[in-house]
Amino acid sequence: MDVLLTDEQEMVRASARDFLEGECSPQLVRAMEVDPLGYPPELWRKAAELGWQGISLPEAYGGSGLPLVYLGLILQEVGRAVAPLPLHSTCVAALTVAEAGTKAQCEAVLPGVVAGEKILTWAFTDEDPRFQPEAVTMSAVGEGGEYVLSGRKMFVDNFVSADHCLVACRTAPARGSSAGLSLFLVDTKSDGISQTPLVTTAKDKQSEVVFDRVRVPAANLIGRVNEGWPIIERMLDRATALLCAQLLGATRKDAELAIEYAKMREAFDQPIGAFQSIQHMCADMIIWIDGGELLTYEALWRMDEGLPHRVEVSQAKAFCNEKCLASARNAQIIHGGIGFMMELDLHLWYRRVAAWTMRLGTTYEHRARVAEGLIDHPGRVVLGQPVPVAEASEEPQRDRYVA
Repeated sequence: MDVLLTDEQEMVRASARDFLEGECSPQLVRAMEVDPLGYPPELWRKAAELGWQGISLPEAYGGSGLPLVYLGLILQEVGRAVAPLPLHSTCVAALTVAEAGTKAQCEAVLPGVVAGEKILTWAFTDEDPRFQPEAVTMSAVGEGGEYVLSGRKMFVDNFVSADHCLVACRTAPARGSSAGLSLFLVDTKSDGISQTPLVTTAKDKQSEVVFDRVRVPAANLIGRVNEGWPIIERMLDRATALLCAQLLGATRKDAELAIEYAKMREAFDQPIGAFQSIQHMCADMIIWIDGGELLTYEALWRMDEGLPHRVEVSQAKAFCNEKCLASARNAQIIHGGIGFMMELDLHLWYRRVAAWTMRLGTTYEHRARVAEGLIDHPGRVVLGQPVPVAEASEEPQRDRYVA
């Protein structure tokens, strides 16, 4: 993988940054925290005009067909601006429909997404917060040409504004290699659906959604019945890697705010940035963010290349969970007591970094996935590459990877 961006990728990132710096102020972010929808429709429309929603969707449905790395760059800038846009949830769901949906399903959903006329989301988590197939208990029972969905989903992003939701359901008990899960495309206006807003650290829009005998046409089944887990797992991996990109954008801006403050704030007749302890904190923040970017874009690149990426995704998320939060805490410390005041704009970035590190898997869950990858591989894995056991045996296992 070439770790340097191409000229085209640099242009995409720069144009997204320029656009959001002009259109998304901290005042707008604060306003959307108390807005019922949680996003400004005009900004969403402008993002569609720039092609953001369809940047990685197939050209057959109006998208640009570009690799996921490009979408990662856009989401990194969305995170940098903490822009209140339902872009992550919409793109994750739309990419899943594009990958595993029928032609009719794609035609019904994707052109509207590209045009900025449809917002999508997805729902996996039930009562058990683990991202494992056995954690899904919500049922879907076939009745004639329909499925009847019953159960509750937690922490569903942007459900209040979504037109469709991809819902993971149990259609059979797990047996052998089959997890017994299926994925359904559900109209959020269907009878029997109710949602309760959840109070989140980021003050964004997440919901508890209850499905009370919701009838969904069998034609809305994504993939085959009882064979949804591989599709769901790929969806979760994409969601995780793209969330890492968004998280890193917010963390880098947070660090830059702290570094600028360290240049300006004086103590003992000199900027606090002249003190070695502050310099070390600033250096650590940039090193951690750069490391997270390398891991995240390796994971996205491997997805684009069709290579195994499970370990790389978990390496990125485990690392970002720890280091992005540590960086945000450093930024708070550099600001001193004012850093913990809600009125300070820095707090907008801190709350989102803290919230996003807790989503889509904890550090311990992702380290466990890395460990599974090490066990399943005949050698050992260092940043996704096999290393013969004989070469690795002289070093402690904890030094073989950074997840």
